[in-house]
Amino acid sequence: MNCAATRIATNRVMGATNSADTHVATTQVMGAMDCAPNHIAGLVLIDTIIPPPSSTVAVPPVRRAALVFIFITVVLDVLALGVVIPVLPHLIERFTGGDIGSAALWVGLFGTVFALMQFLFSPLQGALSDRFGRRPVILLSNLGLGLDFILMALVNTLPLLFIGRILAGISSASFSTANAYIADVVPAEKRAGSYGMIGAAFGLGFIIGPAMGGYLSGIDLRLPFWVAAGLSLANFCYGWFILPESLPRERRAPFNLRRANPVGALMLLRRYPQVLGLATVLFFSQLAHYVLNSVFVLYADYRYQWGPQQVGYTLALVGASNAMVQAGLVRRVVPWLGERKALLAGLSFGVMGFVLQGIAPNGTWFLIAIPLMALWGFAGPSLQALMTRQVALHEQGRLQGAVASLASVAGIFGPYVFTHVFASFIGERAAWHLPGAPFLLSAALLALGVMLAWWVTRRSR
Repeated sequence: MNCAATRIATNRVMGATNSADTHVATTQVMGAMDCAPNHIAGLVLIDTIIPPPSSTVAVPPVRRAALVFIFITVVLDVLALGVVIPVLPHLIERFTGGDIGSAALWVGLFGTVFALMQFLFSPLQGALSDRFGRRPVILLSNLGLGLDFILMALVNTLPLLFIGRILAGISSASFSTANAYIADVVPAEKRAGSYGMIGAAFGLGFIIGPAMGGYLSGIDLRLPFWVAAGLSLANFCYGWFILPESLPRERRAPFNLRRANPVGALMLLRRYPQVLGLATVLFFSQLAHYVLNSVFVLYADYRYQWGPQQVGYTLALVGASNAMVQAGLVRRVVPWLGERKALLAGLSFGVMGFVLQGIAPNGTWFLIAIPLMALWGFAGPSLQALMTRQVALHEQGRLQGAVASLASVAGIFGPYVFTHVFASFIGERAAWHLPGAPFLLSAALLALGVMLAWWVTRRSR
């Protein structure tokens, strides 16, 4: 979905230092379109990060292979998730006897519980990664996600499929830990580009994943789940041999259950007032985005008669558009416009894209809105770059979890709201038949985000 990939990662990143805090001994910014063997889709590859003389924190050398792994693990994780996106709503629809309205409500419930699990477990995983390191949390998450996809491939009842979705929410809560890994080793002035490239990794995964899922569903509706399981387990095996730890023992924080709970993690944001304001913008952006996760597949089925294959190919176009923006434009446009203007422009493009998708009379017009929606991708890296300058290094993992939990709060309410709005406006008792109403609601939410972002960042002009 547009930005469905990008937002799950790039909207959960917090940094630790500003450009004056860190000296980079050897850095290399890789372009996504470069053909040289060592050029890895826009990642900032760092051989060694040397703290300034005044710093009391020693940062060990990090192999390039480690950062390459983070990029690859995001691609594989998103590929696994993307494979099932065109299929899961139709599988639910099959369990409900083909009733799209009823299926929409169940999809909303599935989305809500998925986000609830992320809300509960993201701060826990963030605190665990601060205590025990990033590596074990990332690896266990990949293993759990693979086993969960196997469960979802085997179940034959809606309640068991629901349990599988709960486990998927728990396992996929580690995206914020992967982003914390990047923040451990990338200096503040390079993070916007790196976050953009992580967004490009999501885009790459969503170019291949949904198209693959749509194609595989034509063979068997359960086959995409088996493929997703294989990808996640392959990711675990790859990381077991490649991924080193990024957080040295002397920088680890003691585990505190009070700080690991989601409410305590959110309260931590009060210590960073500007981050709290920007996190609220993130909340509006995430909430608006959940219209795509929640109703896009059924909306396309209802309004344009698109099946899993058409949806899969459409999502591949979405992923390609996002990847071009994240890998090719973000690192050029954000420095040119500045982070504040890029944030406001990105949110504004999102408003226009949602309006067009909500009123699109046919599939062609919906497709025309996709490149416009891709420009929304300017907002995520800019937002993270603005937040990263406010965050202390030793609280990186907990704040990662807090921001991820805030995004998950949007996910708790978003699927319920958008699926009920969709079902209400297509039902027999609807006073106004408007299938695109959920997209117009998202446009209104992003418009609120534009106004709040302008207010919060007014002093940084």
